[in-house]
Amino acid sequence: MTNEIKHYDVVIVGCGPVGATLAHILAQANVRVLLLDRENAAYHLPRAVHFDDEVMRTFQQIGIAEELEAVCRLNVGMRFVDPDGAVLLDWPRPAEVTALGWHSSYRVHQPDLERILRDRLQGSACVTMQSRCEAFFIEQDEEGVDLRYEDMSCGRIRRVRARYVVGCDGARSFVRRFIETGMEDLGFHERWLVVDVLLKREKPELGDWSLQHCDPARPSTYVRGPNNRRRWELTVLPDEDSTVIARPENVWPLLSKWVTPEEADIERTAVYWFHSLVADEWQRGRLLVAGDAAHQTPPFMGQGMCAGIRDIANLGWKLICCLHAGHDPALLDTYATERRENARTFIATAVRLGGLINTQDPRSALTSAFPRAEGGAKMESLYPPIGAGLLDRPAPLFGQPVMRDGTLADDVAGYGFSFLFADSFLAGLDRQLMEQAQRKGTILRVSQTRDGAVHLAGAAAAVIRPDRYLLAKVNSPEELASALKLIPDRVGAETTRLRNIA
Repeated sequence: MTNEIKHYDVVIVGCGPVGATLAHILAQANVRVLLLDRENAAYHLPRAVHFDDEVMRTFQQIGIAEELEAVCRLNVGMRFVDPDGAVLLDWPRPAEVTALGWHSSYRVHQPDLERILRDRLQGSACVTMQSRCEAFFIEQDEEGVDLRYEDMSCGRIRRVRARYVVGCDGARSFVRRFIETGMEDLGFHERWLVVDVLLKREKPELGDWSLQHCDPARPSTYVRGPNNRRRWELTVLPDEDSTVIARPENVWPLLSKWVTPEEADIERTAVYWFHSLVADEWQRGRLLVAGDAAHQTPPFMGQGMCAGIRDIANLGWKLICCLHAGHDPALLDTYATERRENARTFIATAVRLGGLINTQDPRSALTSAFPRAEGGAKMESLYPPIGAGLLDRPAPLFGQPVMRDGTLADDVAGYGFSFLFADSFLAGLDRQLMEQAQRKGTILRVSQTRDGAVHLAGAAAAVIRPDRYLLAKVNSPEELASALKLIPDRVGAETTRLRNIA
């Protein structure tokens, strides 16, 4: 055992998409990060297959959106069908980009995403990545956290000191154990068989729509992935053995109505317990959790990884603030209160859909839950607000304007607070208030954009958080002054780029 203690600003336990994205966010603010993962390399088989426009906006912020988009497939939508194939519920995804600046739904091969994230991190001077390392001890005090881990490549025990530790280490989170939190149970616990296949040739009859087969005999899901990738998820019945049903000779009969061994190769089979859980506490002192360590969802909305990326988009700027301006327990407290309600909304909706898929009378249940005048049922993408935290009320997500030259506004604003001002309102501000706004973040004028007035929707100005949620819409200098008081000092000070507003 070595007595050497290395020091970092943040230790992230877990190098999946959530932990790696947080490392990118922190590194852009020159935060010293140790990123630990117990595996030797990124998992090479499919897991997460979906993310949405809000998550792509975070990937845009860390600079990987264009590279990632090139390996993704746009998702046209999801349909819920009865055993005869009749559509019960329609969830179309628009072909055009949304108000967030990206398409509403992408299909992805998770190893492609992880490769892009890790390759970019290899060149970061701020991030130290350590694989085959398993954390086993945490002790915190008022100033920081002592963490020990085993370097399994050589069997040595390493000791590090950090100002914060973030557990992005999955459903059986090591860090969550030290927070000692309970879990709210939303009532969904089912075994499902996940089968990923590679088509040997084109099979257009499978279609591009994701399909939820509401078949009481065995509910199942079909997902169209990038290129020749396809996924089926099927309920495991109570009397079926998880190991036995996952064997190829037992899987092919279950897929026989859609695909045969002559048409595809099985890439992976796995049986998962799908749960619906939300941690009561996401933080204790300088320990925090994100992603599956904080919440678990059934897969029916494709929001598992998405929720984790939303977590660290919220947490990242708050950690940066605490590291640059001093530990702020009240600010860190807002992480859980803001994110829990948003994540819970998605999970509760997924549970609701799961119950509808499993019902004995899916047509009546679905049309009752999502009625429309013309018959059948239709669903639209959710954009729930975050809960009270920095504000004493929920806050909605703010759209992303397009600049006159076609640049997306987030690329101009950077990862800090920003302002979108109607030109006439900005011109009427006194110098002192304008300088306060300049010190707090990036100022954009409506006249610099193609569609800024649409996003303001009649307000004189908008104050936008680093995670792109709305801090305030204002219509007077007094309201702007009040909003500025809510912005912590030096948030994203290393990354915010102030624009010339003359």
